[in-house]
Amino acid sequence: MSASKDTKRGTWKVYIRYKDWQGVGQVHTKRGFATKREALEYEREFLLKKSKDVNMGFPQFVEVYMEDMKPRLKLNTFLTKKHIMETKIIPYFEKKSLAEITATDVIQWQNQLLSMRDENGMPYSQTYLRTIQNQLSAIFNHACRFYGLTANPSKQAGKMGKAKGKEMLFWTKEEYLKFSEVMKDKPVSYYAFEVLYWTGIREGELLALERGDFNISDRKLTINKS
Repeated sequence: MSASKDTKRGTWKVYIRYKDWQGVGQVHTKRGFATKREALEYEREFLLKKSKDVNMGFPQFVEVYMEDMKPRLKLNTFLTKKHIMETKIIPYFEKKSLAEITATDVIQWQNQLLSMRDENGMPYSQTYLRTIQNQLSAIFNHACRFYGLTANPSKQAGKMGKAKGKEMLFWTKEEYLKFSEVMKDKPVSYYAFEVLYWTGIREGELLALERGDFNISDRKLTINKS
């Protein structure tokens, strides 16, 4: 375990020996650090991550959590979780270790999200806020269950948002037909709504459609992505 200068490149590197989860000795090398301090900090975080120590940086534990969960999740679920982690959670806690985060920190994070507005000046929906909260809580639950964290600060802070959204409203067939008549002078929009209404596919599935998904002769539409 040491940091050394790469004289050819003028940068620093670390050479780390550790044991994997099966107790087998491994070697990890990382190059390209601008300073010795950066190299040693990387080494420290790497070893904390491998030791599953709750004093590791929060972003590093999120990596551990995502590695644990990836084989158990569908791709779309994993990518959604990853996006929320990277945009709504990690930026707020990236300078803290997992064990340092308190219920007060979580409350301040909640307040930040409650005050945020989207590109249309609207606050996040109550169900989206609850989804974000659940993702943070899942990280701490995982740490408590498998890695020795003593308490879940997200649970202590209380919930944000609502689990159930507003009641969905549906068009009757007659209502839709009236709407579609008005849309006929806009072919792209008209056919998009036709596909949505008569097939029942979701918006993301519609946007992912390609020419090859349409089998006109057999009157079939293949839905396999979103």
